[in-house]
Amino acid sequence: MPTDIAGAPKQPAQVPPPLVPGLRGLLTLAVGVVLVAALYFGREVFVPLVLAVLLSFVLGPVVNLLRRLRLGRVPSVIVAVLLALAVLGGIGAVIGTQVAGLAGNLPQYQSTVQKKFAGLQQGWLGEANRVIAKFSHQVQDATQKADAAGTSAETGPAGETPKAQLVRVQEPELSPLALAEKVLGPVVEPLTTVGIVLVVVVFLLLQREDLRNRMIRLFGSSDLHRTTVAMDDAAGRLGTYFLAQLGMNAAFGVLIGIGLWFIDVPNPLLWGVLSAIMRFIPYIGAIVSGVFPVALAAAVDPGWSMVIATAALFLIAEPVFGQVVEPLLYGHSTGLSPFAVIVSTLFWGFLWGPIGLILATPFTVCLVVLGRHVDSLEFLDVLLGDRPPLTPVENFYQRMLAGDPDEVREIAEGMLKERSLSSYYDEVALKGLQLAANDYARGVVTPAQLENIRSSSRSLVEDFEDHEDGEPSQDAKAVNPADTPTLAERTHAKTEAVPGQAAPREELPDGWRGETPVLCLAGRGPLDEASSAMLAQLLRKHGLGARVAPYQAASREGIRDLDMKDVAMVCVSYLDITGNPSHLRYLLERLRRRAPGVPILVGLWPVGEKVLTDAAVGREVGADAYVSSLREAVEACLRSAGHTSQPDRDAA
Repeated sequence: MPTDIAGAPKQPAQVPPPLVPGLRGLLTLAVGVVLVAALYFGREVFVPLVLAVLLSFVLGPVVNLLRRLRLGRVPSVIVAVLLALAVLGGIGAVIGTQVAGLAGNLPQYQSTVQKKFAGLQQGWLGEANRVIAKFSHQVQDATQKADAAGTSAETGPAGETPKAQLVRVQEPELSPLALAEKVLGPVVEPLTTVGIVLVVVVFLLLQREDLRNRMIRLFGSSDLHRTTVAMDDAAGRLGTYFLAQLGMNAAFGVLIGIGLWFIDVPNPLLWGVLSAIMRFIPYIGAIVSGVFPVALAAAVDPGWSMVIATAALFLIAEPVFGQVVEPLLYGHSTGLSPFAVIVSTLFWGFLWGPIGLILATPFTVCLVVLGRHVDSLEFLDVLLGDRPPLTPVENFYQRMLAGDPDEVREIAEGMLKERSLSSYYDEVALKGLQLAANDYARGVVTPAQLENIRSSSRSLVEDFEDHEDGEPSQDAKAVNPADTPTLAERTHAKTEAVPGQAAPREELPDGWRGETPVLCLAGRGPLDEASSAMLAQLLRKHGLGARVAPYQAASREGIRDLDMKDVAMVCVSYLDITGNPSHLRYLLERLRRRAPGVPILVGLWPVGEKVLTDAAVGREVGADAYVSSLREAVEACLRSAGHTSQPDRDAA
């Protein structure tokens, strides 16, 4: 059982039970259910509108290019829409022509397939069919015997089964109107949808600025900056995604068409166009599009070489495009995790069918953008986005809690490419240790877990003993202006400035020329010694010798034996200190009596404590200075040593 400083048993704090979902959570769930139901039952209305919006994103750059050529707003929109209509019509004409030619050769392909299956029937496939047929006959005979026994038991020896009557259903003749509806219905409905989409696209392209301003007024007039950034982020991601996907899919279709032409598969143009269209469906679209050419190759070639070559073409081309070419060209432009892509594809495919499969990724991109800019919707970015789900602080604490110092070091080395060591200690390590100290105070950290955190912290400090505390290079600090920081990144901002360097030892004042002029004394918290070790390491990196002493060394019994020789300054570290810190005041009194005249600095690493904000409390405690970060502590020691290369800041 944990004990306090006096040795008395410490009762663990009671952890409150998890909160029950309140009225707001239930209302959010109800709104989500109603929204999904509306999307499902209103798909005939929503699908054309969504197609129009997405097509406007694709045609937006074309309209801008035509307007830069001084063609005018209305003519630019009309030309862009006519160009899109011509492309769609051309694709439809190609598909129709190719399908008609394919249908004319079906009898010949049927004959080849029959001969191939006849050959298979004479081999292992025929033997397997005979075994299955024999087993089926045995089962059928057993079933007939059981039915005959049951029938004789019910009807008796003289029972007669009534004969079945043949009934003919006479369908009524179709009227001319019903016949026209049956013939023209499948054609009129797609044409109507295309007409609605084109009309809406024209109005969207003509009124883009007006619609944007109305959306800003509706959703974010109180925060124009965030709303504008969110809309630009969504438009940029969707535009990049569509243009990149359009180019990649077209290239994939061209490659498949040329490959099938070399393999001599009939109608390679048809299969190339189909592959380009089907590849808009994530993961499975390209593979599904390969089923038809493989089947056609089996129907054309009496042997199996064409089938194997066609299957190999799709099985090689899709992984190369998906895993090599796409990441090299535009990387993770959507910002979605692979899991989110799969789930969204299933969800929107269930709601809207084949159109939903194509629209799944754009819709999910919009949800992720909302999650990155709207605080209450951050869970969407966590669930669907490709960014790390835990903040660096949470990741640090979680790995420390698990006793995995190797992964802690690996993550830290990645972060040190973009920030200084003092920045990492201040903004990640200390805050992670603060989470551990809070959980220990609540009684939820076991002694074994606490020991894991202590040993992992010691290992981390030892691993970075030879790492310089300097600002990262300009290339490492470069940030893409298009990248939007997450809410966690905005909360845990990084400061890359590092303290200055102390003068050589012979140039320091008399009291600072010893081997360890700074004594880093740990507070009475369970993890204060880890923070003291980080401070001592940073002091050594900036030219000041330092050593670490545990809290017991300055207790009432141990203060007499505390070695204060050549100590020019004492730095006391606290991760967890609340209320009126009387124990800190008594500790400082003992240090004053043991080493009169030595300045004492208190580091209260959790920012915002009363001692830092209340000057009266600070004077009552009696320290010479208070700081809230390791960087400030190093700068304060450098000033006390009579040297600093950084602008002075008020640490007290």
